[in-house]
Amino acid sequence: MAILVTPETKVLVQGITGSFGGRHAQLSLEYGSQIVAGVTPGKGGQTFEGKVPVFDTVAQAVAETGTTTSAVFVPPPFAADAILEGVDAGLDLVVCITEGIPVNDMVKVKRALEGSKTRLIGPNCPGIVTPGEGKQSSGGCRIGIAPGYIHKKGNIGVVSRSGTLTYEAVWQLTCRGVGQSTCVGIGGDPVNGTSHLDVIKMFNDDPDTHGIIMIGEIGGTAEEEAAEYIKANVTKPVVSYIAGVTAP
Repeated sequence: MAILVTPETKVLVQGITGSFGGRHAQLSLEYGSQIVAGVTPGKGGQTFEGKVPVFDTVAQAVAETGTTTSAVFVPPPFAADAILEGVDAGLDLVVCITEGIPVNDMVKVKRALEGSKTRLIGPNCPGIVTPGEGKQSSGGCRIGIAPGYIHKKGNIGVVSRSGTLTYEAVWQLTCRGVGQSTCVGIGGDPVNGTSHLDVIKMFNDDPDTHGIIMIGEIGGTAEEEAAEYIKANVTKPVVSYIAGVTAP
């Protein structure tokens, strides 16, 4: 068991025909993830790599493929609308990789998420990986830009604001033979969809997560709020690292 995504999760990629989105969609396919659709307005009817159908809208992709999860690789001026399209289509999870989305746009997204069934991870995040059982953890679910090969299936949950520190923590675990249940990069933007606390609660409730690594950064109070909850409620061992000494 894992949190948020499993190897069976059906994923669509918004921006799959762009160079960045296409590159990481291909890497996810090679990892064994179930990339079942792409969305690029005006390019419906095409196929990606000869096997993934491309649709004009998220709603069309959902209706045709049954996908429940989206990865957003859309330029900053249009990324908020891409997230909202996923919300309107009733997706369970939207993972937004895009960096540089205007804060005002994300405030509107945050408001739209209230009362919806959709959970947002990001923006400006490396995404989420639930490792598989194959070689170099293939056969799992990779959504975003994290290198798949650094992971190993196991029982440690990882949640981090920093992309590169996520990779470092995961790789050090793997090199020591310690696998991960799910690794979640929540992103470092001031307005995001999922907090440390949200993920800590999920890991605490997941019977196959036996320990947790939380990586934070200075600035804001999210890590302190998570620490208070951990002290009062979490029944599993937690290791935390907060990066940074000073902030502007």
